[in-house]
Amino acid sequence: MDYARQQRNPSRHLIGIGGVALFHALLIWGLVSGLARKVVEVVKGPIEVKVIEEVKTPPPPAEVIPPPPKLAAPPPPFIPPPEINIAPPPTPAPTITAVTREAPPAPVAPVIQPPPPPVAKAPPPPPPSGPKSARVVCPNYVEVMSSIKYPREALLNGTEGEVLIEFTVAASGEIKDVEIKSSTNRIFNRPALSAVQSGLTCQGQAKDLRVQAPVSFKIR
Repeated sequence: MDYARQQRNPSRHLIGIGGVALFHALLIWGLVSGLARKVVEVVKGPIEVKVIEEVKTPPPPAEVIPPPPKLAAPPPPFIPPPEINIAPPPTPAPTITAVTREAPPAPVAPVIQPPPPPVAKAPPPPPPSGPKSARVVCPNYVEVMSSIKYPREALLNGTEGEVLIEFTVAASGEIKDVEIKSSTNRIFNRPALSAVQSGLTCQGQAKDLRVQAPVSFKIR
């Protein structure tokens, strides 16, 4: 028989549906008639509750531990003292000492040293061969140096200075080879040269003599 066809049979479905409908009808009737209320009242009956206390057993008594016995410290072990053998000091050997008498040394004659030779004195240094002062060979040197005109520009500016002039005095007294050896300011060169060349009068020596004439410019 075909199983699918058997499942599609309407009579089988009607029986199941009828059973379900009957169950619901009985359930509704019971609720309406108060059956469910009676069941609840039965359940709500007095309930006795008893509290049962737990019986506690007492703890066992604590064991008393006796104190440990006091032990006496053992006596220290006996250590015998070490044996020390002391050797007697050695007997010194006899020494033989001989005393010899030495003859005194012969006297030594004193040595007399001769006196040192006299030191020869050095000769005096030769006189310097440098230029002489113009004051020695020129009689009017002081007069000419004091009459030099002070440059106007240096006087206005308050400038002072020094000029050193060197020249040669010939055997005839002529002044030649005039030159300026040093100067602190060029403004003083011209008046210094002019005074030496045109103002000084020098006396001739046995030979040509190189001389110097310092010229000083001071504001008084």
